[in-house]
Amino acid sequence: MAEIVAIRQTVAEGPVTASFDAGVLRVTLANPPANALSLAIMAALQAQIDRARDDASVRVVVIAAKGKVFSAGHDLKELTAHRADADRGRAFFEKTMTACATLMQAIVRCPKPVIAQVDGIATAAGCQLVASCDLAIASDQSKFATPGVNIGLFCSTPMVALSRNVSRKHAMEMLLTGETVDAATAREFGLVNRVVPSEYLAQVVNKYAQTIVSKSPLTLKIGKEAFYAQAEMGLAEAYDHTVRVMVENMMARDAEEGIGAFIGKRDPKWTGE
Repeated sequence: MAEIVAIRQTVAEGPVTASFDAGVLRVTLANPPANALSLAIMAALQAQIDRARDDASVRVVVIAAKGKVFSAGHDLKELTAHRADADRGRAFFEKTMTACATLMQAIVRCPKPVIAQVDGIATAAGCQLVASCDLAIASDQSKFATPGVNIGLFCSTPMVALSRNVSRKHAMEMLLTGETVDAATAREFGLVNRVVPSEYLAQVVNKYAQTIVSKSPLTLKIGKEAFYAQAEMGLAEAYDHTVRVMVENMMARDAEEGIGAFIGKRDPKWTGE
């Protein structure tokens, strides 16, 4: 795993497409205009995140979308169709929301960094998807909202990811008003890392991805797991946990190699061990 070979390969086609190139798995929502998160599309996304988790050649995941809408969230027509079920849709609603929660947690728990490449509108569960990714780079044409309150359905599950990325006041502003915020405001809130012109978006995302690919995969795995674990802890517990993590990290071959390379003024050769 010391070097990444520039292999270009398409690994999936359909409403969710995926291609692999030089350590980066690019997953694209390809069901415009809404790129709605139907049960089938969430399953396809879940499969790609699972692939990234288990495939050592995948070092970074990028989630993008075709069209002017990154994702409008859950497929309301699909959900509404199940109102005719004997239970008025309860079982299907539970299945859908559980699948969504599982997907978002899988992104957070994936040992590979996940970057959202947003060039359009991201609302409701689509905004949740952006917030669940480790990094989010947006074009200046992008907009974000949690508009469930406008249709009598509070964005409670999107709230989980949103409130873990932006301040409580900003999260509540989006959740209570349902109003759309532009890309610059989303960056100010902390929902996205950077805002760039649309024509440079892919280039900037690729630069981020390749910078991350150049790091030790083991170190990234250790760091990502520790980041989300300590975020849920109290201060003393977080320090106790991260002390243990850093000691174990220091024992890794990649840490020994990286420190040695830094001292010796040479490029490190990662083994992932």
